[in-house]
Amino acid sequence: QVQLVESGGGLVQAGGSLRLSCAASERRFNDYPMGWFRQAPGKAREFVGTITWSRGITSYADSVKGRFTISRDVAKNTVYLQMNSLKFEDTAVYYCAATIRATGILNRASQYDYWGQGTQVTVSS
Repeated sequence: QVQLVESGGGLVQAGGSLRLSCAASERRFNDYPMGWFRQAPGKAREFVGTITWSRGITSYADSVKGRFTISRDVAKNTVYLQMNSLKFEDTAVYYCAATIRATGILNRASQYDYWGQGTQVTVSS
C-alpha cells in the first residue's frame, strides 16, 4: 500500500508561484507514473499533469501547459509540481496519485490507485 503525502499548498496572489511536493512511502520504480490532479468546488476532478518515474517523461493538461512543471527526485521518492503564473481559476484542492497497474503517460483519475490527502491552493485575483 503506497502512501502519498502532499505539502506546499497555500494562498498566493494571481501571477505568483507555488511548489507542491508529494512524498511516496515506498520506493518508486520502473516507469510507473505519478500524476497530479485538482478539484475545484462543484467541479469534477481534473488532470493536471503526470511524470513517468524511470524516464521522467511528462505530460500536461492544456490549461497549465507552459506554466506548470512536474519533476521528481528519485532518491527522495518525491514528485514536485512547480506552478508559475498562477491564475484565479487554478484555485482547487490538488492531489497527487500513483499506480502500479500500468506504465507510461496516464491522464485519467480512474487509472490511478493511490491518492494523497490533497492540499489546498487558493489564488487571489
